[in-house]
Amino acid sequence: MLPLDPTADIGRRAWVPCPRCEDQQDCATCLDGRTCGDHWRYLLTNKGSTLHLQCPNCTHLWAWQSGFGAGGRSEG
Repeated sequence: MLPLDPTADIGRRAWVPCPRCEDQQDCATCLDGRTCGDHWRYLLTNKGSTLHLQCPNCTHLWAWQSGFGAGGRSEG
């Protein structure tokens, strides 16, 4: 298991499902689409609409395309 990234800050969080541990899968709060106090991810960085995340439970690192912000849309 990887250690937490040294830049991980609880003040920068995102509510995105973890593709590895899927710990949010049976959570009623997450299933309702509400902000859950248990199933958040560290938002390490972002570049336009791509978020770089780390799960505090399994420490998995991944990039997720949010579709929001700069770079997420094409013209036309």
